[in-house]
Amino acid sequence: MIAAGHPVTAGVGADVLRDGGNAVDAALGAMLASFACEPMLTGLGAGGYMLVVAPGRDPVLLDFFVEAPGRGAEPGAHAELVPVDVSFGDALQVFNVGAASVGTFGIPAGLCEASERFGTISLGRLVEPAATLARAGVELNAAQAYVIEILAGIATSTPECAALFAPDGQVLRSGDVLRQPELADALERLGEEGAAPFYTGDIGNALSDWVRSRGGLLTRADLAAYEVVARAPVRARYRGREVLTNPPPSAGGLLIVRALSLLDASDGPPSLERVVEVMERTQRERTPEFLDGLDDPAFVQRFLDAVASPEHPVDDGPTGRLGSTTHIAVMDAQGWACSVTCSNGACSGIVVPGTGVHLNNMLGEQDLNPLGFHRFAPGRRLPSMMSPTIVLGDGTPELVVGSAGSNRIRSAILQTIIQCVDHGMQAADAVRAPRVHYEDGVVYVEPGLDVSALELAGRTLGRFRDRNLFFGGVQAVARDGEGQLSGGGDPRRGGAAVVLGGE
Repeated sequence: MIAAGHPVTAGVGADVLRDGGNAVDAALGAMLASFACEPMLTGLGAGGYMLVVAPGRDPVLLDFFVEAPGRGAEPGAHAELVPVDVSFGDALQVFNVGAASVGTFGIPAGLCEASERFGTISLGRLVEPAATLARAGVELNAAQAYVIEILAGIATSTPECAALFAPDGQVLRSGDVLRQPELADALERLGEEGAAPFYTGDIGNALSDWVRSRGGLLTRADLAAYEVVARAPVRARYRGREVLTNPPPSAGGLLIVRALSLLDASDGPPSLERVVEVMERTQRERTPEFLDGLDDPAFVQRFLDAVASPEHPVDDGPTGRLGSTTHIAVMDAQGWACSVTCSNGACSGIVVPGTGVHLNNMLGEQDLNPLGFHRFAPGRRLPSMMSPTIVLGDGTPELVVGSAGSNRIRSAILQTIIQCVDHGMQAADAVRAPRVHYEDGVVYVEPGLDVSALELAGRTLGRFRDRNLFFGGVQAVARDGEGQLSGGGDPRRGGAAVVLGGE
């Protein structure tokens, strides 16, 4: 069973399962395909995390997220970030892009590390469908066309980016075909030579030189020093189950386990009001000091001690952003589970000719830079909200879940877990269920929820007229007590799920 952010992405992963690959092989095949199918959300210039649970092995989280660059560069010697207004219906946000927004990417290294550790099908074989898609072109569906539409200011911010996404002076629309022949070439290089060309070879040199010549901080030394880090996932108990998710220096996982601990202190499914209270409380705990302390083991242990003591209070914290992110969730018949989230931020607009790489804008994302832009030392992993998560029952994967949506990631994952565990929903129903999100004193609400108790409590409501990608992009697969699989691809972002033998 696989769920992903695009029907073709999911279909490629399902084909890998049919060919005998395990859950990690399928996730890798889907990741590679997503670069062609979901081009503004992910790519070779992005970063991510992969959580793997395999029979007889300790669970592991592979961290290949974006690092702060600048090794060998003069501190403060960079261009200005380029602000771009982005409107998506009921909200307007500012994204910062350009060469100065580019961080050290991790996707090529992460793909190769995961394949070497867990794969049974060679990366060379896995890249073939993705390269074919990139070269022949993928017809944009409504969801991906909408992403390009709302990010049009970024998609047209440089001539190289506009050549891809607005070749005739107007951004591509639903039904148009996006071809990326240079991406196809890069994928084939990845399959043949591994990650080295992207970090110590000609592709990496071209990326660094292009960014540096335009005032960015990405140096050749940054690329040469990049490494994937294997971490033990952070754990929480919820309703007698064990929840595994992303550990520090990522931020999202700690806040999810904190929320679950607060809800687990009471029996029975939590009310909507209680869920909102917990969202409010965990936002207060996400302070700049919290984000800055994620590299300090003593600080993290104090926070985990607070998880074990639900009444522990903490202070206020900052808000989040829309986020251009995608997630893949997989279970296989051998008991493997894989949850992987990747993100290009909102994209930087920096597409380097001849490389097929559209670079991330993580240095320009406000919620990843709580102390101000360009303050992190070179080599510091940025504190993402991305939280690939797996729920175990008696040690066996029951739910594999993750989400896009920046600051809404943790609320989307939290509500999906509640729907599956507390309410016994199938994955598809849990993913489609209407959501809420608390931020800055406002409870944002999708239609279909009874909010009368929130109104009586005097809550300020931000009502959305329709289901909206603001509330994340959850992909989930689940196995019930009878061994039956279910999957949900989030319709908010064009997701899809495929189970072998059916759709």
